[in-house]
Amino acid sequence: MKSKVFFMFVFVMLLANGRLHAQSITPQDLEKFQIMEDSLLVTADSMYEAFIPDTRIGYSERFVRQLVRALKINNSWLYPFDKIRDKINIINSDDNAFRIFNWEITPSNVSKRYYGAIQLPGEKLKLIGLNDYAEQTGKGAEDSVLTGGKWFGALYYRIMSHDFQGHKVYTMFGYNAASSLSNRKLLDAMVIEDGKVIFGIPIFGVASTNFPRHRVNRFILEYKKEVQVSMNWNEEKNVIIFDKLVSQVNDPHRKYTFVPSGQYDGLRWDNETWNYVRDLIPVTILEDGEAPSDPPKK
Repeated sequence: MKSKVFFMFVFVMLLANGRLHAQSITPQDLEKFQIMEDSLLVTADSMYEAFIPDTRIGYSERFVRQLVRALKINNSWLYPFDKIRDKINIINSDDNAFRIFNWEITPSNVSKRYYGAIQLPGEKLKLIGLNDYAEQTGKGAEDSVLTGGKWFGALYYRIMSHDFQGHKVYTMFGYNAASSLSNRKLLDAMVIEDGKVIFGIPIFGVASTNFPRHRVNRFILEYKKEVQVSMNWNEEKNVIIFDKLVSQVNDPHRKYTFVPSGQYDGLRWDNETWNYVRDLIPVTILEDGEAPSDPPKK
């Protein structure tokens, strides 16, 4: 009996060691990662700072090729790429189901281009490339559903997961400054199924401008280029807080005239929906001599 117990113990230990070995980076591969990451740093400097702006696209495409080569090394999912985090965004979803490599370049004084790639966990590389399709969505930006690697290009700064109709849906907090007149903060909804990605899911309790009987698939705040607008998760209130916007010329169709009103609205997750909450932080009318309280952090 003791021999059987000992045999099972040895078997379990060997199995565990095998799994650990399969999920670790060998010293040889670690050295490869470090060398490749140094090369990525050099290319990243060029794709941001090249003296001739038109050449930045070429450097960015070179960066993509170098990154893919690095990611093809076994267990690249485990390598943090800490050095290039100062150059590009590398963000994991809150459930660690994927991470996204994400950056923008400025090929001219009036344009920006966004790049992204989603890596799924695993010993072998599982990568989903993203193609910036924001400009092509036009006036249907909030309604469009994008598949086949098409994506509303943005720089992401937070990713949250929720359950929606039996699927895991991810709310992607992003920033897009591709317009010459306005900037945009957005919440894009994303689902990954069978290694494919879908952007644009009706999880927002906001009516579409183009189709008032339908929800938007993507929540977008568009505003004047020179102003700052906040939209982020507030842990204390358990809600997304963002600036309420108003047009400086009282024209809701001219988004490039929108500025913060000083009030804040929000979105709260309930019943598989981001429900709109108006006047989340009430405006206090002050008496003479009273000091205003601090607004929420941007």
